Amino acid sequence: MATYAIGDLQGCHQHFLELLDHIGFNATRDRLWLVGDIVNRGPNSLALLRMLRKLGDAVVMVLGNHDLHLLAIAAGTAQQKAGDTLQPILEAPDSETLLYWLRQQRLFYCEDEYALVHAGLLPAWSVEQAAELAQEVEAVLHGEQFQIFSRSMYGNTPNYWQNTLQGEDRWRVVINAMTRMRVCSPDGIMNFSYKGTLAAIPPGLLPWFELSPRASKDTTIVFGHWSALGLHLTPNLIALDTGCVWQGCLTAVRLEDRKIFQVPCAPHS
Repeated sequence: MATYAIGDLQGCHQHFLELLDHIGFNATRDRLWLVGDIVNRGPNSLALLRMLRKLGDAVVMVLGNHDLHLLAIAAGTAQQKAGDTLQPILEAPDSETLLYWLRQQRLFYCEDEYALVHAGLLPAWSVEQAAELAQEVEAVLHGEQFQIFSRSMYGNTPNYWQNTLQGEDRWRVVINAMTRMRVCSPDGIMNFSYKGTLAAIPPGLLPWFELSPRASKDTTIVFGHWSALGLHLTPNLIALDTGCVWQGCLTAVRLEDRKIFQVPCAPHS
């Protein structure tokens, strides 16, 4: 049995199949940890959703910002953007089933020495607190409140954590950190505009994982979302968005020994 953590798929179904073949994945024996952004921008999000749903317990996944964007569109509270490739899901005969399955997925997952999240964790959050906060928001996503909350799910404020936050402000901060964050000020204020490389981060900002003190530092965080960061491995970080949808590559890391597997993602003819 092996556990493979895999970077942002974004509708790249064929490259996903190639990666599974490369690692010799066996659904009866192995598990996949997916960092979110399963859908959008790539050519076949519909096939990916169908496949992952059928894989059942062999897949552990967390939601990314593109996945939440799809759910908000389906709820009628958001509009598609230029470059979106979500219409085939919305028009599919099994759309309702697939969207319901997607909405039941987690924002955060922790097992043993690893934690899985799409974007990151704010420095004040321990892994235990992050799990509790994620469960609060997951209850909203899974329930009847989602239709109402989806209208205000995104927004750049509040942009920092306070334990006294309540309701939609509290939920929005959790979603922003776990699905959108890349860099923060030294005191933990999130900046949502910067998407570039580590080397070019403007003065006064730091990658979320370099903020100190960081309460989650003793757990290895597995995440994606930041394609300009690319593959970034340290003793307590595994960053896996290597830009498959941007003709980079699709990356898997076997958690048991941290062996890296990759397939190139040039467009298929």
